[in-house]
Amino acid sequence: VVDPWDILNTHGADAFRWYLYTSGPPGEPRRFSKDLVGKVLSSFWLTLWNTYSFFVTYANIDGWTPASTQPPVAERDPMDRYILAELHELVQDVTEAFDKYDVPGATRPVQAFVETLSNWYVRLSRRRFWKSESDSDKLSAYATLYECLVTVSKLIAPTVPFLADAMYRNLVTTHDQSAPISVHLALWPEANPELIDRTMIDEMRLVQRLVSLGRSARESVSMGVRQPLASARFATRDAKEADVVRRLSGLISNELNVKQVEVLEGAADVVEYKLNPLPSILGKKFGKDFPRVQKTLREGDSADVRRWAETLLRDENIVLELDGSTFEMTPEEVEVHRNAAEGYAIAEDGNYLVALDTRLTEDLIMEGLAREVVRRVQTMRKDADFDISDTISLKYTASERLANAIERYADYIRAETLSAQLEQGEPTNGYYRAYFGPDPDGDPKKDTSIDGESLTLAVKRM
Repeated sequence: VVDPWDILNTHGADAFRWYLYTSGPPGEPRRFSKDLVGKVLSSFWLTLWNTYSFFVTYANIDGWTPASTQPPVAERDPMDRYILAELHELVQDVTEAFDKYDVPGATRPVQAFVETLSNWYVRLSRRRFWKSESDSDKLSAYATLYECLVTVSKLIAPTVPFLADAMYRNLVTTHDQSAPISVHLALWPEANPELIDRTMIDEMRLVQRLVSLGRSARESVSMGVRQPLASARFATRDAKEADVVRRLSGLISNELNVKQVEVLEGAADVVEYKLNPLPSILGKKFGKDFPRVQKTLREGDSADVRRWAETLLRDENIVLELDGSTFEMTPEEVEVHRNAAEGYAIAEDGNYLVALDTRLTEDLIMEGLAREVVRRVQTMRKDADFDISDTISLKYTASERLANAIERYADYIRAETLSAQLEQGEPTNGYYRAYFGPDPDGDPKKDTSIDGESLTLAVKRM
């Protein structure tokens, strides 16, 4: 695979073009700077190139070519069928946009698709490419990603011609001598309506939204995704979406690193409601009665407050009876605040809510420590310039608690890091070594420890 920076240095106009095409309709004034073009590089160019490089690297390792067996789409993994549905809808949308001379409409959807392809499909399918056996599932993953990359190269050919041609020539012409020698001579892709499964697209987008919400909940309590949690509970708009959560719970569980995914039937256990009647509105409306209405809503019985809050969240009015007087309030007149109950982290987005159980057992803590060890080893593999397929010998010394975690999850660590050997002890010559631990001077910025634990790792190519 050619270094993307070499192509950029030679054909830097591609990046400038993409920025101009995606920033708005032609002819309109817009800001322009090196930083804005740099954002295009990181958000689109490099994302697409890294996805392409990932495919080429593993296809070369496994000897996969377009001539390899390609299982029928109907027999492929749901993730394959989903991304192909997105792909063919993209072809349809981009074609219509170009026919209408709608430049942003022909480029922005491609950028969104590349983000989904890289940070959703490829990330969730990595293990399918990594596994050693070349079964139908692996062949399906290769065939699916290949189709996506070739199709995208054709869709971006009018807007980033050099990047498109570099990808197309390596993906197509090196394996098919009868194919046009350039993407600019190839036929425009055609959408296959039979592959555009609208239901599957909507369901997966719902899952992506809920996963994003779950990550926001983690961030609110500074709890990284490597730390396993006991459960994630979701409130959705309706029973249909709740069924999607149940059916795709395994996917959500893996993405959020939680042991269990549940539908939140009632928020009593995980959410505490606070009501704030707005004085600027209700003060005028209720006059001298406002202070007691305010006090009742703010300090009333928790069951009543919850009932009123849930009514307001349904966009319905609430009615308060006080000393024989009736006071009716609309959702615009009373603010509803939801706070996480003790032991939970919550995040909201419209009618969606997620509650993560943040209470950690010793087992969850041990697994989290093991995941951090894996991250450190993967970084060392990269720093030592090992190939992704290299097996290694891994030696370590660690503080007692961390050593216990490594021993408990040794099989997991070996599998994730391609370690043929995992031993406790000091390394001999030939090992690449790194220390992780608290800073001797107590500087938190220089603290490389794992939850305060010290660790020395040493890796060597087998």
